[in-house]
Amino acid sequence: MTFVYVLIGVIVAVALYIFYNASKLKKAVTPLTEEQFKEGYRKAQLIDLREPKEFDGGHILGARNIPMTQMRQRHKEIRPDLPVYLYCQNSSRSARAALYLKKRGYDQIYQLDGGFRKWTGKIKSKK
Repeated sequence: MTFVYVLIGVIVAVALYIFYNASKLKKAVTPLTEEQFKEGYRKAQLIDLREPKEFDGGHILGARNIPMTQMRQRHKEIRPDLPVYLYCQNSSRSARAALYLKKRGYDQIYQLDGGFRKWTGKIKSKK
């Protein structure tokens, strides 16, 4: 019987943690459809958070590559006074990057909903 109470406690704790993170993420980033993303990314800082090999394989035209693994060292390359448009392969890295940037005072943070894998617009790749 004790095992059941422990299991219920763990499930409740995990659910609260997920809810807490989701509410923080909602305040940190605005998800945009591809159409909305296309409307604004040329007037913003477009950041591809994927690793260099992924970036070289194809990226949105005009994007700058700042891999999520280097965000702590390179976040100052991103201006806090301009909109920041983030994307990665499927939105998980961009969500983490948005939370990181929000903690450092960035306010205009947008994310491509569904990530690069759903992008149908123009891309550039290394030859």
